[in-house]
Amino acid sequence: MSQVFVLDHPMIQHKLTYIRSEETGPKEFRELVEEVAMLMAYEVTRDLPLEDVVVKTPVGEAKCKVISGRKVAFVPILRAGLGMVGGMLKLIPAAKVGHIGLYRDPETLEPVEYYCKLPTDLTERELIVIDPMLATGGSAAAAIRFLKERGVKNIKLTCLIAAPEGIKRVQDEHPDVNIYVAAVDEKLNDHGYIVPGLGDAGDRLFGTK
Repeated sequence: MSQVFVLDHPMIQHKLTYIRSEETGPKEFRELVEEVAMLMAYEVTRDLPLEDVVVKTPVGEAKCKVISGRKVAFVPILRAGLGMVGGMLKLIPAAKVGHIGLYRDPETLEPVEYYCKLPTDLTERELIVIDPMLATGGSAAAAIRFLKERGVKNIKLTCLIAAPEGIKRVQDEHPDVNIYVAAVDEKLNDHGYIVPGLGDAGDRLFGTK
């Protein structure tokens, strides 16, 4: 079974409070989401492997560490996932970015992929799927499935806020994918929104309704 990591760093929790507030406008909302995403990226990449190197300093040689092995790629789920990419790229500017877009079929209610553009070397990278809200888990589980069908094996899921229902679905369908969140909220309401949540992340990011 995959693990769920709740990132309770004080700065993450502080900024998340203002992200939740209905009084926070789109400009501040975007800035806060980007800042929290950067802070979360520190924890999500905590287990990246290191290797030893020797560098020459102005006064001698130093034995140091650099990241080794697989490189990183970010894949936001459109459209709300775009709000977190900039912050994560500030920490790992060399990472590649793919995009995956999904919509729910009105008859079957199943997620359908309408857009997917990925780096050609994606199977050689550690993939971090990004979506601010893990509500029912349908979109996240489908995105991960579509990526696995393309040969990706090393995947993590990063979200701002999750509902227990969404966590369970991802764990049931993808027990090999660890989940990183800033908070786990109470439940979903009858409309599939996380309670208390923060509303519709995409609308709040881009000022739409």
